[in-house]
Amino acid sequence: MLSSLLYPASVAVFGASRTPGKVGYEVVANLKKGGFGGAIVPVNPTADEILGLPCFPNLKAYGKPVELGVVAVPTKMVRSAVEDAIHGGAKAIVVITAGFKEVDEEGAEMEREIERLCTARGVKLVGPNCLGVINTDHAMNASFASHMPKAGGISVISQSGALLTAILDLAASRHLGLGKLISMGNKAQLDETDFLTALATDEQTKVIVGYLESIASGDDFIRAAQQATNRKPVIVFKAGTTTAGVKAASSHTGSLAGADVAYGAAFVRSGVIRADTFESMFDYATAFAMQPLPKGDRVAIITNAGGPGIMAADAVENAGMKVSPLGGGAATALASKLPAAASVGNPIDVLGDADPERYVMAVDAAQDDPDIDAIIVILTPQAMTRPAETARAVAAASRGEKPVLASFMGGADVMPGRDELAAANLPDYTSPERAVAALRAMVDYATWLDRPPRVITRFGVNRRRVERIIRRHLKVGQLQVGEAQAKAILDAYDFNVPPGQLAMTVEEAVDVAERIGYPVAMKIASPDVIHKSDLGGVKLNLGSPDAVRDAFDLMMMRIPQRVPTARIEGVYLESMVGRGREIILGMTRDPQFGPMLMFGLGGIFVEVMKDVTFHIAPITKEESLQMLRSTKSFALLKGVRGQASVDLDAIADALQRISQLVTDFPQIVEMDINPFIVGTVGSESIAADARITLQEPEA
Repeated sequence: MLSSLLYPASVAVFGASRTPGKVGYEVVANLKKGGFGGAIVPVNPTADEILGLPCFPNLKAYGKPVELGVVAVPTKMVRSAVEDAIHGGAKAIVVITAGFKEVDEEGAEMEREIERLCTARGVKLVGPNCLGVINTDHAMNASFASHMPKAGGISVISQSGALLTAILDLAASRHLGLGKLISMGNKAQLDETDFLTALATDEQTKVIVGYLESIASGDDFIRAAQQATNRKPVIVFKAGTTTAGVKAASSHTGSLAGADVAYGAAFVRSGVIRADTFESMFDYATAFAMQPLPKGDRVAIITNAGGPGIMAADAVENAGMKVSPLGGGAATALASKLPAAASVGNPIDVLGDADPERYVMAVDAAQDDPDIDAIIVILTPQAMTRPAETARAVAAASRGEKPVLASFMGGADVMPGRDELAAANLPDYTSPERAVAALRAMVDYATWLDRPPRVITRFGVNRRRVERIIRRHLKVGQLQVGEAQAKAILDAYDFNVPPGQLAMTVEEAVDVAERIGYPVAMKIASPDVIHKSDLGGVKLNLGSPDAVRDAFDLMMMRIPQRVPTARIEGVYLESMVGRGREIILGMTRDPQFGPMLMFGLGGIFVEVMKDVTFHIAPITKEESLQMLRSTKSFALLKGVRGQASVDLDAIADALQRISQLVTDFPQIVEMDINPFIVGTVGSESIAADARITLQEPEA
């Protein structure tokens, strides 16, 4: 797809310079020093030769077609250079020059012009305002980076050119090989979706790493990312959030969701591994590039010091993995070889005077044990420690069947060992916690690959009833759907809602209460009163006609005082619901990624702790259950201290029904079911309160 960009037979450099330090000089120099085997064509009307290469005023003077054009001329001259490249046969163009939409509207218009020129002729455009493109597999360094990296299986796409130079420097310090490095710049045409698609099928690339500040198209990104993650790990360090996701939100769901939450949900949906820091991005990439995936989450820890072993064990358990003891046979065999003071539990402590042979014995025992899926080897520098020899021995003992990650802790004393580990393709980390975090990422990705097929359940529902309700509201410009109509929508999608009715007068309220049966709940009905309970618009457990009259009169007096502009439509009365666990279900529609479903426990868990989770619709049953498991309060749902578990399948069913509703009706931009009362297995779950917000018709 992008062969002319990544594997060109010839490269023309517009703005090539004879002055070291100029971008045009460095690009030509990098192409030469990197060993590019194709034609390098400097283009500069004021020079005859640059770095021993003949220079041409334009490509017409060169007289032969070129495949890739690299533009490093002043901003005002970029359009002319792009036209020259297109007329000279270029199939791909990299515009390094800055000064476009990142500066002002005039620059934005120039950027749009060069994009239109390239797109009209079927030419692939990278940039502008970028570092360039590197492909070690093709010995091509078409960038102004300081050096050519060692070849390897990690390919990087970055929205920041400066960060790409930092990645190059870090990779060099870790002796880490890189494949393709693409600086996207302003993404006038090609963006992360295009490069994910290309790298997904690239045989040289084993791991894709991305630094992103924004995503051009949410739907396209999810599709491309999921196709890529089905083949190889994709690790993304996402910085910043977009203003597109910041909006006034009337619902709990809307107020808890933001752009960063949307990106997180998109990454979960597509199998992307999210790195929270620059260091973790490379920690993860190193592990994936160098080691096989684990078959489970049972970890053996090998150490020559007790404290670091405990640190590692804590980190493993805190990450949700298991510190599994060695099986009986492996433990017995190892105990017969190690000193009596050594520990053959887990962590396996080979003692402070351990030589390389002891480490090898422990590594062999862990690899032989069917109850161990991954191994972390820790070394601290003590007087008798031989880091370099130990590193070589551990690397030689590693069979490539289970991942082996090392943490050689310290500085100068362990550096020879760290160099040996890098040379042997064994990932090494400065602390056990970083090694554990990388292993957790590997376990998560292995789980993703082993996931069941996505099967979206379609429920039998009454869509026409919902269409009528939404049409009526939008026709009169009423975007807030009142509780009665919101519950009618839920009823159409087969939610259990308490019997209820709207009442306009106190006499009607009493009649409704008599018909429903006491006790009843009374709620103010007004499109302008969203958070009813905060304003005294909710009264519960009304057990008599007098109680209904008093509550009605009080509401009709207080609500106009507190919200003078509120349109009062009456009160909504309904049966009091039974006891159960109160949870909140909801949806907010993100501008880029579409409907995001939300789940959390009610009360302080959502109000104070913000213990909620999001997932992008449509959603499968397994994904809905995973939403429940990913909250800190999940243990309360399962039941603690003798309490029975709530009906988890009922919650999963409700989330899937919301998913279908908001997928069927894009006019719904926010909704809450709060509370959703769920009891034990076999009991009836009830949508006790609901609010729905619609989208302006013209939008």
